[in-house]
Order: sequence, then structure tokens, then C-alpha cells
Amino acid sequence: MEMDAAAFEALVIDELDQLPDDMVDGLENVVFVVEDRPEDGTLDLLGLYDGSALTERGQYGMGELPDRIVLFREPHLAQCDTEPELRDEIHTTLVHEIAHFYGLDDAQLHEMGWA
Repeated sequence: MEMDAAAFEALVIDELDQLPDDMVDGLENVVFVVEDRPEDGTLDLLGLYDGSALTERGQYGMGELPDRIVLFREPHLAQCDTEPELRDEIHTTLVHEIAHFYGLDDAQLHEMGWA
């Protein structure tokens, strides 16, 4: 599947807007970023949470750089054949990475069907 960066980012924003309020309301000091590929250039990684989970934070105040949730465009496109399939994968990736923000690890996510 092919899609330019602007169209992919629009899908990410749309899927973010469709997430439940109770999932996104607690996201404090988090930015969402779209990049073409992970730094190692592979197409295996769909998303990445870059930050400290809420469960691992000690004293947290002003001045910290925001945590980042990164979605990688090219790996998503490589795994999907249709736009509905792509939307589903973006949605799953967003939920997965947001769950890491809240302190859920991959084993817990797997038990819940999100890994």
C-alpha cells in the first residue's frame, strides 16, 4: 500500500480523535509523532513509546521534555493492503503505545489482546 506522509498523519489524527476520552484524558505531557521508519530502518516496528510510564515516575513537575508516542508510516503501509486495514492497525498501535504510557507491559497487553 502507498500513502504520502500527510495522508497517513491525517489518518493517525482521525484515529486519535476516535479513542475513548478516558484513555486520552490522562495523557499529560505527551506528543504524537509520525516518522517514516525506525532509526534502524527496519519495517518490523509499528510504534514506539519513548518516555517514563506513569507507574515509574517519581516526582514529576514542570520542565520535563514531553514523552513521545511515535507511529512509523512505512511499516504500517508494508503490513496493510487496504485503508480500513490500515486504520485498524493505526488504532491498535495507538492503543498499544498509550498503554505503555499507563505502565502496561507487552505481556499484559498480550493478555488483553493488544499485543
